[in-house]
Amino acid sequence: MTSGTDKQFPTAVPALRAHPPSVSAARARRWGAFFYAEQVLRVMRGYSWSFIMYSIAQPAAYLFAMGVGLATLVDANGAAAFGGVTYLQFIAPALIVSAAVMTASGEFSYPIMDGFKWRRVFYGPHASPLVPQQIAAGHVLAVTLKFLIQSVAYFVIVALFGGSPGAWGWISALVATLAGLSFGLPLMAYASSITKDSGQFALVQRFIVVPLFLFSGTFFPLDSLPVAVRWIGWISPVWHGTELGRVFTYGMEENPVLTIVHVAYLLGAAAAGWILTRRQFVKRMGQ
Repeated sequence: MTSGTDKQFPTAVPALRAHPPSVSAARARRWGAFFYAEQVLRVMRGYSWSFIMYSIAQPAAYLFAMGVGLATLVDANGAAAFGGVTYLQFIAPALIVSAAVMTASGEFSYPIMDGFKWRRVFYGPHASPLVPQQIAAGHVLAVTLKFLIQSVAYFVIVALFGGSPGAWGWISALVATLAGLSFGLPLMAYASSITKDSGQFALVQRFIVVPLFLFSGTFFPLDSLPVAVRWIGWISPVWHGTELGRVFTYGMEENPVLTIVHVAYLLGAAAAGWILTRRQFVKRMGQ
């Protein structure tokens, strides 16, 4: 044992060595999209409670009100109009998809404007070896993960309520993620082209997002709408995603060709949006 007068010396700690600039630059060029995605996720962690309340708790409350409360009246008076399934089972896939699209309308609009104009957060990483395409890809990766977590959580709630009787219902979470990207990536391309905020995103919410939500077969079959407004559903990612979700959650009968059209539409819209987004990021920040 040591006496009270003995001195305790700390154990020597090896000195930390930073990577040479060439190594750091090489890693950034290779993994830059993931580095930026990590940064976006760390920022999101700062408002995680808002995410939980807005993206999960609020849709769950909406599901309870519409799928449980209203469903008791609908099932008692018009169950045959929904293909023999309960009203809860009919609207549940639509609500999962709609929640992802609603989140996309927020994550691919104001944060993009913030990155280019308000706080200009995109230009800091661009001063490093990261190129504009990697910054764009990093934002998309982080938001895609958010879509997936939100959609999986929402699906679990739906399943607990009995809204997904099929064995393949979990695929609706993947469908919702794809639907969010098919709407969000074109919006991201548009947002990255704006140089002056004149209320464009408010107009997008009122005149695009809300009509897509109301006229995409969310609460009733699209065929029950007048032809004059039915076209809104045909071009809506919400409708295409909802129809796919219904196929997987309760086995809705659908022509296989139409199922392929749904998938092709969502993939095509997402791919087109990504191509335009890459071009706009390069145009705004330079190669």
